[in-house]
Amino acid sequence: MNASAPLLVSGLRDIAPEYSAVLCDVWGVLHNGVTKFPEASGALSAFRQKAGGTVVLITNAPRLNGLIREQLAALGIGQDVYDDIVTSGDVTREYIEAHPGAKVLHIGPDIHLSLYEGLDLSLSSEEDATLISCTGLLNDEQETPDDYRDQLERLAKRGLTMICANPDIVVERGERLIWCAGALARLYEDFGGKVAILGKPHAPIYDAACQRLEVLRGAPADRGAILCVGDGLPTDIRGAVSQDLDVLFVTGGIHASDFGPTHEPDEALVRRRLAEEGLRARAAIPRLVW
Repeated sequence: MNASAPLLVSGLRDIAPEYSAVLCDVWGVLHNGVTKFPEASGALSAFRQKAGGTVVLITNAPRLNGLIREQLAALGIGQDVYDDIVTSGDVTREYIEAHPGAKVLHIGPDIHLSLYEGLDLSLSSEEDATLISCTGLLNDEQETPDDYRDQLERLAKRGLTMICANPDIVVERGERLIWCAGALARLYEDFGGKVAILGKPHAPIYDAACQRLEVLRGAPADRGAILCVGDGLPTDIRGAVSQDLDVLFVTGGIHASDFGPTHEPDEALVRRRLAEEGLRARAAIPRLVW
């Protein structure tokens, strides 16, 4: 990050010529769980159509990519916006698949159970489990991580590994912040438990996304020509930096209140926060636009 060059850009078009591919976050960039952000969809469509770029959506959703396609379609986000999707659920399923016969304790709502369909495993009680798969809170509208303290402490004492299918701590749902599986994983670690985190900011989901890019473009992925787009400092931004990928920081997401007016963030505050976190960004923008 060049301290003398402007960090804030007016749109993706300002830096698009430098990149052949975008790995774009979904929740917080394309929608807030309730409403889509039309200009963000338009920006990705323009990157594909005007700049000839490839777009892979990369999300910490604890579900398989087909369900995310359905959710996006329901929000009015069509497949003209992206070429493919890689989810934390996809890489979680691959991890579990490598542990055939596991007795899995699922922590999360029943809507995530499709993650395990067709795998060689049995969904188990706490007492019999050999592996934990955490996709979220059972009722994220009413519960908090504190409701799980006793159970997580018991499980940690048994030395079970927890697979965290959604590393996000919180996510926007409309105007509210909702607790995610990452918050439970963090608490589990506090109790001394071992956690396998496969989504952002960790390497497996980026490796999977780059493999998709190679298939889509018919050539090895050039990481120097990949731009990540995201709003979460601990996941999207840290993940890109850890993988030595450039990133466009969408400041108007979960950290919006830290930078002044959402649509006119204070660049000095953005730079300071990145420096405090030991992070960098190729550019920043209030909301993704072309």
